Amino acid sequence: MATATATTSGAAASSSQHPLQNYDEDDEFQDACDNESSNAACGMDLDTALAEAKIAVDLFFNNKFNDAEALMKPMATSSMYHSVGHSVFTYLEAMLTFEQQHIAAASEALKQCLGVCNRYRKKNTLTETIGKTFKKVNYDQYTDQEAHAELCSAEALLLKAMLTFIEDETLTSLIKGGMKIRNCFAMYKECNNILIHRQWQSESSKLHFESGVRMGLGTFNLMISLLPARIIKLLEFIGFSGNKQSGMQDLITGSQSEGIRQVLCVMTLLGYNLIVCYVLSHKEGDLRFCDELLVKQLKLYPNGVWFLFFKGRLEFMKGNLDDALMWYKKSWKSQTIWPQFHHLCFWELLWVNCLRLDWRESLLFATYLVESSKWSRTIYTYQKASIMCMLKPEELHSSEVRTIANLMKEVPKYKQRIAGKSLPMEKFACKKTERFFAQQSFLYVPALELMYVWNLFKILGKHFHLADGVYRIVESNLQHFEERANSKANPTYVVYAADNKALLLLLKGACLRQMNSPLQATRCLEEVIAMYKDLKEDHYLVPYAIVELALIFIDEGNKDKAILALEDARKNYSGYSLESRLHFRIHTALIDLRGKSYESLPTGGE
Repeated sequence: MATATATTSGAAASSSQHPLQNYDEDDEFQDACDNESSNAACGMDLDTALAEAKIAVDLFFNNKFNDAEALMKPMATSSMYHSVGHSVFTYLEAMLTFEQQHIAAASEALKQCLGVCNRYRKKNTLTETIGKTFKKVNYDQYTDQEAHAELCSAEALLLKAMLTFIEDETLTSLIKGGMKIRNCFAMYKECNNILIHRQWQSESSKLHFESGVRMGLGTFNLMISLLPARIIKLLEFIGFSGNKQSGMQDLITGSQSEGIRQVLCVMTLLGYNLIVCYVLSHKEGDLRFCDELLVKQLKLYPNGVWFLFFKGRLEFMKGNLDDALMWYKKSWKSQTIWPQFHHLCFWELLWVNCLRLDWRESLLFATYLVESSKWSRTIYTYQKASIMCMLKPEELHSSEVRTIANLMKEVPKYKQRIAGKSLPMEKFACKKTERFFAQQSFLYVPALELMYVWNLFKILGKHFHLADGVYRIVESNLQHFEERANSKANPTYVVYAADNKALLLLLKGACLRQMNSPLQATRCLEEVIAMYKDLKEDHYLVPYAIVELALIFIDEGNKDKAILALEDARKNYSGYSLESRLHFRIHTALIDLRGKSYESLPTGGE
């Protein structure tokens, strides 16, 4: 999703303050060119730059990454659109590799880009700056080039802010990054004012500018609207606002235009509907709409790695696992220039095969990730060990038994901190490895547990046989649990008995809900909730069970009981694993049930 991240920055504007006040003191800029001679001294004219940038976009989405980079790089020190294009490419490489030299190169390219963009931005006198406070801004004073410079500035500033979070893990860096993003949002809103109030002489220039405004403002509004209410209230206090309906409309409008950022609007819509909705909510994305978008994009970019990937994701979300495998493999094999992109496909192929209960095939892709990817060695290592744990003892070689133990020992060694904080999923994995050794090298269905917390169980409901396969594994493990309980052969059994049983019952209840057996599912989930005081470590199971119960009430049309259950999970439980992840899902469910969102909050404009 690095591209989706990059595209978030697609529109910008100067705030109502002096333009330079939007930047951090660490950012350096070259001297501004004189407006009358800027074309000759600073680079090519705007129309030519836009035309070349459009060619580069087409090259990029046709997998001709080197050609796109070769077109952008020579003019990156003088043309703002070439500079943005070059910095986006270096940023994507940094996100895909997570290697320090690429992160440093991206940071330098973005600093250079901000300097280039600043040359073309409108320069206000002190009188003009003070006057903005007291009278309406005359946006007709902006030239086309100055308007586009605002857009490109915000684009680069947002990427710089995102890079800040991984460049430096201190609290100071986190605050700096947050302030840059806040400035970006203000710039996007000001760009919207330029779009609306300025008299445009060139329709082509306006078209490309508008696609950028739609892209940036739409993405901001959409993503902010997803956040839990308590976070939104804090963001409102510091100047953010989120309007989901407005954000979606901006992105849809942008996706239907012929502007330079049209394809980026499409990418954001696909990312939202096919990934964000599934990770952060109980609802599905608009699969029919995604199908329509992909038909058009695959005609334009038939071998484009990104759209082949999203086609695989679409089939995955439909539960068409064989088709998903085919499209993911097409995406994986469509290019070799950026092998790091293969890791996205391997991640998806891992989980598709888990849902197919093909543990050996899944293990193959888990191994690729452990050996090749640097995104999160902790998560990848635990995933590989978890998948191996799903194999029956008689299917494991003695060397593989030792491998599982070695992998579990390795998991905590790679735990990292992003923006000064540990990743919740990495902390979860480390806790599970501790349990593995405390239970004498044993865990109950760890891969199924991961499938559940990654919110993949909703795919089980697409086809009965998928849910039934997982259900049978859970039932078999429950039987095994009871046998161990009766024999009491393992002294550590009693310590974690409640945790293990509650996990299996939660997974059973979740399966039964997907199999349209609400009464049986409810009994399992209520038993989990009743075990809260007996749990030693896995307290997350109870609020997750309550939310699962709320989803049953929603399915039955019992809105009031669903709201009560969701509020119970939100207010009465805290400090458990993966809490934020569940709060996102509770937030979106409550908005749907109450028939309201943050629709009344202001977006762009005055």
